[in-house]
Amino acid sequence: MIYVDADACPVKAEVEAVATRLKVPVRMVSNGGIRPSANPLIEMVYVADGPDVADMWIAERAGPGDVVVTGDVPLAARCVEAGAEVLKHDGTAITAANAGSVLATRDLMTDLRAADPFRLGGGRAFSAADRSRFRDALDRALRRASQSG
Repeated sequence: MIYVDADACPVKAEVEAVATRLKVPVRMVSNGGIRPSANPLIEMVYVADGPDVADMWIAERAGPGDVVVTGDVPLAARCVEAGAEVLKHDGTAITAANAGSVLATRDLMTDLRAADPFRLGGGRAFSAADRSRFRDALDRALRRASQSG
């Protein structure tokens, strides 16, 4: 199973393409506002509005054999702890070995933005290379997940 933290996820189409090719079910979890897919492998899960409701829904279900796609670092850390494979939108894997440093970096960047919000610019644009890297990473994560699940 692939769980996607679908609100603001830039790689939903890539997830659907890889899942369709490999015949893996997907749950796109959001607070709403995302169009349903006609693909029978894609299940839309709409959760109540509120902070971290979608994250909690995913974290309560993800485990060994699953892949979670999220840009939310605390959710990623919880899912790794539960035994799931976790990918960020750029294809970077969050693992037990790097989850702590990814959380620390996130906290540092939050503090830096709070201290001087005008100094740090926005991130770079999401490119075709990022999408390709994500698709390759998702293939690899699904292979690892199928061996652990």
